[in-house]
Amino acid sequence: MKKMLIGAGLLLFFFSASRAQETVDMQMMKKIKDEEKNNSQVTMIAHNLTDVCGPRLTNSPGYNRALDWVTQTLQAWGLQNAGREAWGEFGRGWSTEGSYLAMKQPYYESIIAYPVAWTNGTKKTITADVILVDKLDSATINKLGKNIKGKIIMEKANNTKLQSAFKPFATRYDAAALDTLPDDYMLTKEQLDFFLPYVSKEYKTKLYLQSKGAAGLLSCSSRRDGTIVVDGTPGYAKGYDATLPEMVIDKEDFLKLQRLLQDNKPVQVEMNAQNKFYDNDLTGYNVVGEIPGTDPGLKDQVVIIGGHLDSWHSGTGATDNGAGCIVMMEAMRILKTLNVQPKRTIRIALWGGEEQGLYGSFGYVKKHYGDPKDMVLKPGQQLVSAYYNLDNGSGKIRGIYTQNNDKVKDIFKAWLAPFADMDATGVTNSNTGSTDHLSFDAVGIPGFQFIQDPLEYETRTHHSNMDNYDHLSIEDLQQAAAVVAAFAYNTAMRADMLPRKPLPKPERFIFDTDIPF
Repeated sequence: MKKMLIGAGLLLFFFSASRAQETVDMQMMKKIKDEEKNNSQVTMIAHNLTDVCGPRLTNSPGYNRALDWVTQTLQAWGLQNAGREAWGEFGRGWSTEGSYLAMKQPYYESIIAYPVAWTNGTKKTITADVILVDKLDSATINKLGKNIKGKIIMEKANNTKLQSAFKPFATRYDAAALDTLPDDYMLTKEQLDFFLPYVSKEYKTKLYLQSKGAAGLLSCSSRRDGTIVVDGTPGYAKGYDATLPEMVIDKEDFLKLQRLLQDNKPVQVEMNAQNKFYDNDLTGYNVVGEIPGTDPGLKDQVVIIGGHLDSWHSGTGATDNGAGCIVMMEAMRILKTLNVQPKRTIRIALWGGEEQGLYGSFGYVKKHYGDPKDMVLKPGQQLVSAYYNLDNGSGKIRGIYTQNNDKVKDIFKAWLAPFADMDATGVTNSNTGSTDHLSFDAVGIPGFQFIQDPLEYETRTHHSNMDNYDHLSIEDLQQAAAVVAAFAYNTAMRADMLPRKPLPKPERFIFDTDIPF
């Protein structure tokens, strides 16, 4: 009798364990893989978002072209409620209509250079002497006095060595390390609070430099081999004036100019920056679309996938974050083409203003779900099962960060199992930060970022003039689209919403600050 009881207990244990396992529709997983393999539209989407729409600085003409193209494409695929959605006031748009920089003395040589976003232009081509300063601050400006008028200023670069060329620019993760990746891309509130006063001081110094009659400012790129890393100023925001014409130049040319000036050789450059501001519509927009849920009891619940549509301006925002938008659009196309009938609504949301501080996603969350500052939550907060984000370049998905939500670990492991043959296996309980899933996580909505192979994202393309179509890994994006489509489908179809972490305590959102950057 005792043996029979033990046997019955074991049977009950294994039955309970099998019931607890996550169910995966393997037939649907195969359909998703086959659709992406045989009918992928990744190259079409990538070409239009990058080559055709161009740079997508928030509220620029390129960003508006992208909003329109994404809307038209989602509508053509049959998604519902597709179109722009305002999230609040962003500020002025800006674009470069033409730019040029060359050394005129001691001899002629063209220089690789890009204007800094939201700076004034030169109105016409100017030729000016260059002054090298050890430190750009008000004391130095005052010391130069009248000598500064009409001059172009350079602040000395202290790091005069190029990064090593012996290390590979592109890498992939070791599969054995995927489950134990440490916290990544994290910026704490303390770090940001420490950093922002420097941003404010630098901005005010440039305004002061402009008021003293300087003609322009040259800054040094942090990368080598003609790769220019350039972003912008707070000049888009209400109450923040544009600063003087500023261009970031390649490190090799900057260091050459610096050596000439330190050798007391006169240096003269020719500069032309035709920059244009747009203030006809200061509103910030995201773009959304959805496949409506079909289950009468669950259709009001939502699964959201997204990435940021805006980019910087020296490239066409291919890896940052055209890649995420390409993948999310392709995932929606796959699901729509397969005519899935999800229990929950599946929504795509592509964000604006991410580069200035997650503005689009945070504005959306405050509008629909609540504000982390007081944690007064709206009813919609309870209806979002998960938000999935992609924003680390064009590397294939190797797994997912749980954002310290240990309850989803086994669920995600089950969902990734059908993609082990595509190298997506990792589930790590670590956090990853500084992108749009944080906006959702801040109000207690499960928000996740996928683990991606680094490739050359941080070493070459991030915020640089190299961020163009040809630096996309199309095969990796195709793999990622299949994985995302599966995650969206599984989340929409499971019996229960994804488990949640305890609600966070009221706290200012990390990027909710009075100082724009």
